[in-house]
Amino acid sequence: MKKPYAKIKGPVFVLVVLVLLAACSGGDGAKGPAQAPEAAARRTELNGTLPGFSSWQEVLSAARGGSVRWYLWGGSSAINDFVDKQYGEVLARDYGITLVRVPVADTREAVAIVMAETEAGKQSGGAVDLIWINGLNFYTLRQAKLLYGPWAESLPNAALVDWENPSLRYDFGVPVDGYESPWSSAQFQFIYDSARMDEAKLPRSYRELDAWIRANPGRFTYVAPSGGAFQGTRFVKQALYELSGGYEQFLGPWNQALFDEKAPALWSFLNAWEPYLWRQGKTYPASENELHQLFANGEVDFSITLATAGAGPSIAAGLMPQSSRAYAFRSYMIGDYNYLAIPANASNKAAALVLANLILEPDRQALQILPDYGFGLGYAVDMRKLSDADRALLEASLTKLGPAAADAKSLRDSFAPDLAPESQAAIEKGWEARVLRN
Repeated sequence: MKKPYAKIKGPVFVLVVLVLLAACSGGDGAKGPAQAPEAAARRTELNGTLPGFSSWQEVLSAARGGSVRWYLWGGSSAINDFVDKQYGEVLARDYGITLVRVPVADTREAVAIVMAETEAGKQSGGAVDLIWINGLNFYTLRQAKLLYGPWAESLPNAALVDWENPSLRYDFGVPVDGYESPWSSAQFQFIYDSARMDEAKLPRSYRELDAWIRANPGRFTYVAPSGGAFQGTRFVKQALYELSGGYEQFLGPWNQALFDEKAPALWSFLNAWEPYLWRQGKTYPASENELHQLFANGEVDFSITLATAGAGPSIAAGLMPQSSRAYAFRSYMIGDYNYLAIPANASNKAAALVLANLILEPDRQALQILPDYGFGLGYAVDMRKLSDADRALLEASLTKLGPAAADAKSLRDSFAPDLAPESQAAIEKGWEARVLRN
């Protein structure tokens, strides 16, 4: 039986694919792009109705003097520092709110707390005020009716979000319906070393990648789509999109019968690669981080990222050569958003709303793009909805990404949405049975 992951020698850097982290900290809250003159105070009116509140001023008054306990993945010092300084210091200074960052190893921990409290009859005064969430975790709480809302489209800064964008309106195929607010965006990209590869000869589709792999045996591998490694699942899912004629047929509620019809061609395609893969496909990297190590060591010619900053954060962290570059295929590069949700039994919904609104401020959105200040993920606001001054803030950040980032137009043109939560398990189980153990 093939091993699902490679045991790669050397130090293991703690990274999560969702966030290709910068080596430096989030920076001082007073630094970064200059805030537009009318910034924080200019949007003071609700864009709709917030359950339990009649005005934004009422929200601000209820939140002042309290704290907001934000449960989020805590494995990155860069993200932790960014949250504490770029949000925590502003909340304390401008709104009289104390941010309590509660680190978790997995978002499921926060979900379990909310569910356990509710089962115990705790309908208010819960431990969790805000969760960094998406995908299956959102689906779990939404199905159980354990989320406060709808609220996201009513925030003052909700006017800056394109709620008609299908990739934002659906979280892994699940309608958001105002129960979570976007924080940042991310999209699948490949990374290559420009010092040893010609950009003009890079594969730009899975069929071109197939030819490249056969012509360069041993120089390619991908993250095993198992054990919750969603980056590997996306790599395989994108191949499914191309081989089956597009993603549109899979949108909406999960259609297992359609997947079962289309998947055999996918498994055959991937199995045909194995003699030409790194270690002949007998083992696969278990995470993006392990793939980064293989790439940095020169054992393979491609790695991956989801960061708007491309290879920049990994270069800054010393994980890749300075000549590393990100790029996209012509089609089917899956992208999505990171969201925030408020449990129905949260102790301080008002403070959670203020934080969610602050996160959508254009100056905070501009900072999170930069590896020097955040973690290289994309913005969640719509450029078309910003004032000239606010748009200039984001554009200034984008121009600082440098050559390590993929071309913005290629990302936009190749964008594809992810599918219903059930697709994750379907890909994992199918790949393990039909490719890993084949």
